[in-house]
Amino acid sequence: MTAERDDRLAIRDLVENWVIWRDAGLWDRFRKVWHDDGVMVATWTQGTVDEFIDMSRAGFDRGINVHHFLGGNSIDLVGDRAVSITKMTISQRAVVHDVLADVVCTGRFYDFFERRDGRWGLVLRQPIYEKDRMDAVDPAAELALNPDILNRYPEGYRHLAYLQSQNGMDVERNLPGLRGREVESLYARGKAWLNGADSPF
Repeated sequence: MTAERDDRLAIRDLVENWVIWRDAGLWDRFRKVWHDDGVMVATWTQGTVDEFIDMSRAGFDRGINVHHFLGGNSIDLVGDRAVSITKMTISQRAVVHDVLADVVCTGRFYDFFERRDGRWGLVLRQPIYEKDRMDAVDPAAELALNPDILNRYPEGYRHLAYLQSQNGMDVERNLPGLRGREVESLYARGKAWLNGADSPF
């Protein structure tokens, strides 16, 4: 039980460090959360951890305002493999139609971990987007969204996608939500990972 507890603590530590170091722009420390072949999937980018860091750093330097908050965590452990699921929110502030707005998206981080040479590291992070909303920072401001643009995106992250697309980001339209084929496929990949699949994809 002590070894299992230590593994769970190590994985939870990585989950929490991801958020702290990424949002603070501590990129060298953030890189240590990952294995070298790590992959990050987000609304606005899907690629290697190094590509994600380069793009995140560039956005951070331009003043893009994104923050992550964590809630409960569940970890399935099988030997040197783990799947971690963590409740989270993503909040982003930006100008939409000349109005400063906040988006808050609630969901889960679905993470594929592996222990290699005695070290746990992140192999794949795939967020699950469950629900979101957008509000004007000034409650007296009028923020009117285009329903045609809003409805291009899945319900779980359509406001986040709207804000990001209005700020020049190319947003993926088929990411997993609370229900549906995409999230069921993700769960199946998680089970396969724990059962020894060669890849989390």
